[in-house]
Amino acid sequence: MPPQSSVVSREENRNMELQEQNWQQKFEELFCQNVNREGAQQLLEWLKKTDFFTAPASTKYHCACEHGLVMHSISVFQTMVEQYYEDGDSMESFAICGLLHDVCKAQFYKVSSRNVKNAEGRWEAQPFYTIEDQFPYGHGEKSVFLIERFLRLKPSEAVAIRWHMGSFDEAARGGSFAISQAYDRYPLAVKLHLADLQSTYLREKGTSSINGR
Repeated sequence: MPPQSSVVSREENRNMELQEQNWQQKFEELFCQNVNREGAQQLLEWLKKTDFFTAPASTKYHCACEHGLVMHSISVFQTMVEQYYEDGDSMESFAICGLLHDVCKAQFYKVSSRNVKNAEGRWEAQPFYTIEDQFPYGHGEKSVFLIERFLRLKPSEAVAIRWHMGSFDEAARGGSFAISQAYDRYPLAVKLHLADLQSTYLREKGTSSINGR
């Protein structure tokens, strides 16, 4: 079982949609509590200079809302710990992978608006999210690159973050066999991918401010 001090309660996890919670503070607490590697604080300071703590996690699906990216990151970490932590696992590795797997989405989205008719038939401006990638370097591989500018990843962590998208990854869809080898060799990669799927499609339903998703 994971150390109780490292896990947010299940009840708190189920109430992720409550916007009153200070998501940045929660992220910083989990990160600082579990990640003690050299360069961790420098990475955290860099994140504060980006839109990581205010950006959405998607344009219209899971956590497509303000603070959605940090909400999703916390959810994935919690899911990893609650569902997949085993004796011998590293809580630091879980925190690094869960909390940082999607840093590639910082400086990635922008808010636009379009005119739509409201219930009274009147036109009104409605916000929506679009993609404007300021550093088009890929997805999982981009997260690995950005993290390693500040702290050194273990091979298992780098591979897990690189392939956290599973079959949705463009390289995997293109026929790459590396993802199969990665999952066979590194259980951490499988656990991160499964936690990401579970968070996205089960735990985060109803968290989008776009189209009521």
